[in-house]
Amino acid sequence: MKGKWPIIVLLLLMFVSCHEHYEHKTVICIPVYGQSLALGEEAERLTDFDSLSQYASGRIVTQDLDHNFGYFDNNKMKEWAKRAIRYQKRSFELSIYSMAELLADSTGGDTLICIFPGGQGATALANLGKGSNPYQQFIKNIATACHEARNRRWDFYVPAICWMQGESDIVDYPTTDYQQLLKQVWRDMNTDIMSLTGQKDSISYICYQANSLSRAEHFHANNYICPETNVPQAFVNLLRDDRHFWASGPTYPYSCVNENIHIDAHGQQSIGRYAARSALGVIKGKERYRGLIPIGTDIQDTCITIFFNDTSNPLLFDTVQVNKAEHYGFSVINTENKNIVSSVQIVQNAIIINCSQTAIGCKIRYGVNGDYMKSGRLHGPRGNLRDNLGNWCYQFELSTE
Repeated sequence: MKGKWPIIVLLLLMFVSCHEHYEHKTVICIPVYGQSLALGEEAERLTDFDSLSQYASGRIVTQDLDHNFGYFDNNKMKEWAKRAIRYQKRSFELSIYSMAELLADSTGGDTLICIFPGGQGATALANLGKGSNPYQQFIKNIATACHEARNRRWDFYVPAICWMQGESDIVDYPTTDYQQLLKQVWRDMNTDIMSLTGQKDSISYICYQANSLSRAEHFHANNYICPETNVPQAFVNLLRDDRHFWASGPTYPYSCVNENIHIDAHGQQSIGRYAARSALGVIKGKERYRGLIPIGTDIQDTCITIFFNDTSNPLLFDTVQVNKAEHYGFSVINTENKNIVSSVQIVQNAIIINCSQTAIGCKIRYGVNGDYMKSGRLHGPRGNLRDNLGNWCYQFELSTE
């Protein structure tokens, strides 16, 4: 037995030294989840992975707490193979790359920013919830990151998830309540993540807005009954009313690849920068950023006043970034499927719409337009309203009843 003691002591020393090798860190994990836009489909990568790996002294990491970015696949063997051969066709620009760089710039040297994508393209929300393969794999990736951090005796928590999903629920006409489903996915994900990490604070969802209305087969901008607006409006409702939902921004101000459904790499980077602002707000306990959204209306026969949530930044119409839409994207649709808008103007921090007949009983809309099967800032569903800081108004539909 005496001869075994030196070996046991040596093994103990090796075990202790292995765990003392890492200086204390805090890992802030903010991944992105959704469908094809979350995965950066068709967005030619602008981010250089070597530069991203070295950025901020290597403080941006994946779910494995390493620097093997890109090549996402829900099948881990396929993902490994794509990464091994650097299969460029499956290595896109993700919004979380630019987000992570800004977060790394705004946090201390003892903080790591953990990012990775999850989800599945061309998939409705009902097939991305708890029990689905994409959901389970996403939670597994969070568990992997948490386990690796705990092995190094580092703190780990998930303050927020970037949410990028909704196109399929617009164009495929599922008979589901998108807003209620999204809240259920949030509840399930929040429960599962908090049970993994042991964190006390609930996660937040940082939400973009899907704007693919004109790619829906039955879409007509002047239809009084317009089911395609349900998904975009769900985001507005949640940003207005639910403290767990924060804003990044709508996708219509950006170019889409071939004017199809996917925003390009520059658009992905822009969404990431807006997401970073909300992510920092969550981390630092600031007032919730809700985006530029309507919070009320005043109807006086043929005159409509729309009030917005942020009165500190002047509103303006931008026809450079976004190709000018009729009436800057505003419409008022009556029960006869007619747009009765005659003029639109900005007065202080409100929008004044004058109509050719009474607006009572009509639908007030913004960004509900666009050429058939087109997306993006040139010919897709869009509007020209933003504030002077570059925050674009979310697409919406309001009732005057």
